Amino acid sequence: MKEKREKKWKLMYQRKNKVSRAKQLGFVYPVRVDKRETTQELNLLFVCSQNKWRSPTAEKIYGSKPLINARSAGTCLNARHLISSPDIKWADIIFVMEEKHRTKILSAFPSDTRFKEIVVLGIEDAYKYMDDDLVVRISSAVDAYLKSKE
Repeated sequence: MKEKREKKWKLMYQRKNKVSRAKQLGFVYPVRVDKRETTQELNLLFVCSQNKWRSPTAEKIYGSKPLINARSAGTCLNARHLISSPDIKWADIIFVMEEKHRTKILSAFPSDTRFKEIVVLGIEDAYKYMDDDLVVRISSAVDAYLKSKE
């Protein structure tokens, strides 16, 4: 007669067994919290046409603020830095200067922008890099938006 096998309950609940079973199922045990989630850093992407004046100004303003990472890009082919899929995936919020930039991004990257926030700032192309009026307009628009999200 075959002897009934007893389950070894204590062994099933040891950490190394839990870890190996979790690997078999395709997830990490224990779930570790990402550092970015605890610090709540924001990745902001600023977009204008040629990435010469408006978006680099915004990048300069917000690049030095704590808990904010800033990048800039342009939508034209001759832009200093042409917007790309990795830029969009990196960004938590995309700020565009005009509605035409939003339209170009949505048509060029439909799958990447599916769940992204794209905010139109409504700043026309009439400023030079770090123009005082431009700095005030960008700061007031972006700060107001970020405060409304808190």
